Amino acid sequence: MTEGLRPSDPARIGGHRLLARLGAGGMGVVYLGRARSGELAAVKVILPEYADRPEFRARFRREVAAARRVASPWAVPVTGADPDAPAPWLATAFVPGPSLAEAVAARGPLPPRAVRVLGRMLARALTAVHDAGLVHRDVKPGNVLLALDGPRLIDFGIARAADETALTSAGVVVGTPGFLAPEQARARPATPAGDVFSLGCLLSYAATGRPPFGTGAVDALLYRTVHDAPDLDGLPDGLREPLERCLAKDPADRPTAREVDAALGGDTPCDTADWLPDDVVRLVADRSAAILALPDIEATALDAPTDGPPPDVAGDTDQAPRPGGRRRFLLLGGAALLAAGGGAAFWASGRDDDPGPAARRWLLGVQADLTGPQKAVGQAQERGVRLAVEQFNARRDKPFTLTLAVADDGGDETRAVRAARSLAADRDLLAVIGSTGDRTTGASLAPYDAQLVPQLTASSAQSVYGVAQPRHFLQAVPGYMVSPALIALRLAEAGAKRAGVLIDRDGGIASWQLGHTTFQSLGAARLRAEPRVVPRLARDLAPVVGEMLARKPDGFVYTGTPARAAAVARALAARRFTGVRVLGYPAAGREFLAAAGPAAEGWQVFAPYIDPSAARVRGFAAAYRGRYGSPPPYWAAEAYDVARMVIDRVAGAGARPSRTRLYDLLAKRPYKGLVRSYAFDEHQQLKGYDLFRYEVADGRYAYAGEASF
Repeated sequence: MTEGLRPSDPARIGGHRLLARLGAGGMGVVYLGRARSGELAAVKVILPEYADRPEFRARFRREVAAARRVASPWAVPVTGADPDAPAPWLATAFVPGPSLAEAVAARGPLPPRAVRVLGRMLARALTAVHDAGLVHRDVKPGNVLLALDGPRLIDFGIARAADETALTSAGVVVGTPGFLAPEQARARPATPAGDVFSLGCLLSYAATGRPPFGTGAVDALLYRTVHDAPDLDGLPDGLREPLERCLAKDPADRPTAREVDAALGGDTPCDTADWLPDDVVRLVADRSAAILALPDIEATALDAPTDGPPPDVAGDTDQAPRPGGRRRFLLLGGAALLAAGGGAAFWASGRDDDPGPAARRWLLGVQADLTGPQKAVGQAQERGVRLAVEQFNARRDKPFTLTLAVADDGGDETRAVRAARSLAADRDLLAVIGSTGDRTTGASLAPYDAQLVPQLTASSAQSVYGVAQPRHFLQAVPGYMVSPALIALRLAEAGAKRAGVLIDRDGGIASWQLGHTTFQSLGAARLRAEPRVVPRLARDLAPVVGEMLARKPDGFVYTGTPARAAAVARALAARRFTGVRVLGYPAAGREFLAAAGPAAEGWQVFAPYIDPSAARVRGFAAAYRGRYGSPPPYWAAEAYDVARMVIDRVAGAGARPSRTRLYDLLAKRPYKGLVRSYAFDEHQQLKGYDLFRYEVADGRYAYAGEASF
């Protein structure tokens, strides 16, 4: 993926004519550049604010030295660098293919043979890294690029000499959660054995389409990496045993990278695309075609207009290419690519047959759990979005007619990936609202992100999804870490001095984030907290409740599931506890009321969904009742709000917006909805504390209004 140069970008760096942006991070920008030789390069340039720091420049100098020490055909080579330049830069050979993460997101798990070849080549790359006395420390799918003749390991930004122990602050976790080793999760020094563990995680991901320690919040990933067995279900025959050895908790039990190469067996084809499935070959070809299609080089801030060529380009080696020049150069590579496999013939088809905006549909997608464990929420959201679309289409002044596409993922991660791929593949799709739950939302991020589809969830509230930062995702619901501050405030207002916090791991990431943050918020409010964590397999929570009550709390918070919340409520009632009781909202619902019975009375909930009786959504409630013949359930108004926000941005764009343009309009412009105002921070999360309080009375959740500080 590339984007055009900005006016503030340099025109040249270190003899490279810059053609486009490949990406940007917090510390620098990576450009696509053309050297005087005509070769393409990925040129990493450090931002001035970091270049001025001696310690950062020293770190960058180590990165350059580390990358130059690795000699392997499967590691991207350094083609030039100047860590002492005013703007330090590092150039490596450009690989036009996708990352492994992008390929798996786009097409799913790789075939067994492809995984074996991938593993052997990366094992050889790591062998070269380790033979050079280095540890990579961040082997992950995003740091592996796929080329027709094999993979390339990239990014030696945090690589270190194996005997360097003082370069990282104590207690700092280095690497990518979900792909780093248990010892790295414990902030211990990285070793070559840690790279082997990461390789095992990466190959498991390539073979199954999911990380072996799941996805979710960083702390949950680190915990599972240290304590839980990896999820290797679905690994093909012959891969499970070598990967189990790679994923041993004890570094001493893992093979070396050289031993992994031998254990995987099979052939390792060179200079051929035979190792990759056809759809990945097409993806490589598509990326290469995108480079071919780059527009002519435009002037940037550092391009001074002259009457003739600049002094350093009097010849023909480094001037801006004549019309068609770059294309002729790239077609030399294209000829080899076309000869490598039939999949690359995709280059020649379908590039110029766009019928134009007038002939395209204006399509809005909904991905939801309509038949699974969260079907009540999913169905409410689908109806809310549908109502918004129908109201828009009923307008006489509508600039276009909006079509709704609905995908049911059933609350299942595998189905969620398939649903996301299916919706994202439709070129007319503008944006998608969904999914319903945390796991299905996390699973669907990569397929949508690979196609640049703006994805907005109205109900999934976890703080982190997976191991990569999605570029086109917005969390249009307050996160799990918002309500704990209001819970602590409520306990303090009620006069509580000591609160028990029961975190039930059966509730997954939501339970942990709510409970852990509540514990921290209680401390900030100067309340004594007594936390307990119960495992997922615990059957009887009454003894834990009894132990917690022995500490004489006057407040109690439970985060977990509705069924086990009911058991906790009954245990508290049996011991005549009368203090303030608060339920993490994922544990609330009809199931809790039915199972707890009278013991549910008095429990309070702070939730992101508004009650349909609230004055601000009465118009919506009346329209919903008129359309569907029943009052709206929880979560319908929130989905209706988010759909109206998307429709407003599309209709107000002036012309059909690209997906990237639409995402920018959504992310950067606040929107005033019925339920709340929607404005997003730099982490793509909703700003503000718009939550609503409920208290169980007479067997139902009585709406107590908006919760606020």
